[in-house]
Amino acid sequence: MKRINRNYKVRNFHQAKWDEPIIFELSKKGERGVLVPKAEDEIVDLVGDGISKLPKNMMRKEAPNLPEISQPRVLRHYMRLSQMTLGADVNIEIGQGTCTVKYSPKVNEQLARMPEMTEIHPLQHESTVQGILEIMYKTDLLMREISGMDRFTFQPGGGSQAIMTMASVVRAYHQANGCEDKKDEIITTLYSHPSDAAAPALMGYKIIYIHPDENGYPDFEAFKAAVSERTAAFFVANPEDTGVYNTRIQEFTSLVHENGGLCCYDQANANGLLGVTRAREAGFDMCFFNLHKTFSTPHGCGGPATGAMGVTKELEKFMPAPLIDFDGEKYFLNYDITNNSYAVGKVRLFNGVAPVVMKAYAWIMSMGPEGLYEVAKIAVLNNNYLFKKLMELDCVDAPYIRGKQRIEQVRYTIEKLTKDTGIKTEDVQRRMMDFGMHYWTSHHPYYVPEPMTLEPTETPSKEDLDEYIATLEYIFKEAYETPEKFKNAPYCSSCHRVDESYMDDPNKWAITWRSYLKKSTV
Repeated sequence: MKRINRNYKVRNFHQAKWDEPIIFELSKKGERGVLVPKAEDEIVDLVGDGISKLPKNMMRKEAPNLPEISQPRVLRHYMRLSQMTLGADVNIEIGQGTCTVKYSPKVNEQLARMPEMTEIHPLQHESTVQGILEIMYKTDLLMREISGMDRFTFQPGGGSQAIMTMASVVRAYHQANGCEDKKDEIITTLYSHPSDAAAPALMGYKIIYIHPDENGYPDFEAFKAAVSERTAAFFVANPEDTGVYNTRIQEFTSLVHENGGLCCYDQANANGLLGVTRAREAGFDMCFFNLHKTFSTPHGCGGPATGAMGVTKELEKFMPAPLIDFDGEKYFLNYDITNNSYAVGKVRLFNGVAPVVMKAYAWIMSMGPEGLYEVAKIAVLNNNYLFKKLMELDCVDAPYIRGKQRIEQVRYTIEKLTKDTGIKTEDVQRRMMDFGMHYWTSHHPYYVPEPMTLEPTETPSKEDLDEYIATLEYIFKEAYETPEKFKNAPYCSSCHRVDESYMDDPNKWAITWRSYLKKSTV
């Protein structure tokens, strides 16, 4: 038998591909996985049949349309789906750009699955959930120390909802000051996350974009021209999605404050900044962190997430209710602080995703301040090692700040590869699937031509980075020698080529099985 050359970094891969129906299509009427026993006579005598005492308006006219399926078929179904799923436990997750998927310690996952966590209900009395209230309260204190803010809420279900919450607080603040009508403009930058513009725009604000200067920094002269008495707030990510950090940020925030506006910091990814910079010292009035990114509680492609949103003391009274407090004896939901006509109220029915907050708390406590600082240093080191190696490839470039390091990620361009071979960044993305690796392009529209946005975080080792680099190098070489190979990629992945035209037509969207049935029968 020929021995495998383990010095060769590009490894063979083939993912399982099942022609697996969704679970509703597997349903067979009358089939059961669990037979629920009937209540014993003594229980019926005590509480009745459990139905007749319900108010009529709470009783269904028809039974819910739930799949009926046996235990072995359920098990096979979900095992097959898991075999068609990639993630940080299976492959090297470097190509996630601004949507970090770093390693989540398994002990924290076990904590989140404890019955004490999974069996609690958000409508329980405060006295019965003191444990999770304590964790949320203490995580708030940790977030304050990390950011310099004075109070956090965990209500937002993710970063975009946290941005919407910041925009809501901006509006509430100006309403309270009687200048809501005059303060109708939001300033953001071209390379901040698109939600920094989308969320305020949804609330009726006019959005002003600041384009980058020749070095990729937000153009300060253009910014000065944009700031006026109509400026309600400045929303910005720093570093931006290019990985470029604006070292003059305090000049920007000071100018906004001079004109009566607020400053809101998008810190969805703070991997390269922990223990290095804080929002308060940069002049921000609000900020948010994605716990499912920076603080190691991955949401796994749209799963549970939390956008932890913090404010200065002046803005505390406008936050979503309730906030969590401690009176020296017990933890409680505090509605009094935000009991005013201008407060945001609620942005989510309950107070955040408890398991996500708990995993973040466990991770921060295990790391400690020195560990968090080490995270930032390794994240920046990993990113700049990847940056240096990829910039040695002839077909890879990165606009802006020539000769300087980036922070936690880089938005590269493979425009030369496209001009030379016709292979686009989306083609490279599909081909990377054949090696079990994720690769991200960019938000739309593409301001950097043929973008490739990579963010390793602190998770991967040098060996992991080398394997990813070698795979990219192999694919780029293949693009020059056999570009036709890309036409039908991926070959070894469970994914097929995707018709993205459906993304632009809401009439073809089907988020649930029920909506699919409605639309497929029209």
